[in-house]
Amino acid sequence: MVLPLLSAAQTRPLITSARSGDTVRQSKPIRPGDEAVTNDAVTALVEAVEATKESLNILPLFGERAKTAVQIDQEIHFLNDCDRNFASRSEASTFFSTRGWDYIADGQLDTAAYRFNLSWLLDDKNVDAYWGLGVVCYQKDHLSDAIRMLKKGLTLADSNLVLLTDLATVEIKHYQQKQHKAILDDAQSHLTQAISVKPNATAYQKLSLICFLRADYSKAWDYFHQAREIDLSQLDLTYLNDLLAKLPDPKGVFR
Repeated sequence: MVLPLLSAAQTRPLITSARSGDTVRQSKPIRPGDEAVTNDAVTALVEAVEATKESLNILPLFGERAKTAVQIDQEIHFLNDCDRNFASRSEASTFFSTRGWDYIADGQLDTAAYRFNLSWLLDDKNVDAYWGLGVVCYQKDHLSDAIRMLKKGLTLADSNLVLLTDLATVEIKHYQQKQHKAILDDAQSHLTQAISVKPNATAYQKLSLICFLRADYSKAWDYFHQAREIDLSQLDLTYLNDLLAKLPDPKGVFR
C-alpha cells in the first residue's frame, strides 16, 4: 500500500504542502537587471563545465568529489563574476537558490539541481541549497541522497518545523522501501522535534502514519485525533479510511 500522504511528488517545489516563512520567500526582491547580469556569470561557468562531464552539475554538491585544477579554475571565474554582480556572496547564493525553487516548480529538476549547487558553492551556510537538493533527490526517488541533503540543511536550521517534517516524510517513504526500523525511528524523532517547535496537524498526522506502519492502530488514532483538533482541513480522508479498516475509531468520531 502506498499511503496517500507519501504518494507521487507534488508540482510545488516542496515535499510538504506549505512552506510559509521560508528563507527564499523572505529574501529581498531581485534588483532589476539581476537576471540578465547573473545569466552572463552562469553562462561562463556552464560553457566551461560542458567541456567536462555534464552529470557533475546535477549531482548533489557536485558529487562531493575532489576537484580537478580545471574545475577549480572554472569555479574561481564564476565566483569572481558573482562578486562583481552582487553585493555579497550570500545575496548571490539566495538568488540561485530562489531560481532553483522556480525550476523545481517548472519540473526542470536537473536545472534546479545545478542552481542549488551554485548556491551552495557561493554560501555553504544557505539552508535552501541543501533543502532544494533534498527535494530534487526526493522527486527523483533518490531517497538516501534526499535524506542526506536534508540532514545537512537541518544542521543549520534545527528548529525549522517544515524542514523537519520534510525530512520525516522522506524517511517514512524510505522505510516503506527498505523496511529498516531505524529509518522509521529517525522519522518519529524528527516529527517529535517539529511538534516541540510548534504543535501542528501535519506532524501529528505523520506520527499517526508511523504508528499505522508499526500496526499500533490505537496510538495511530491518538495522533490522528490530535491532528484533527488542530486543523480538521488537513486530515487525509483516504488514510482515515485505511485506519478505520484496521480499527474502529475508539472515540467514535469517525465511522
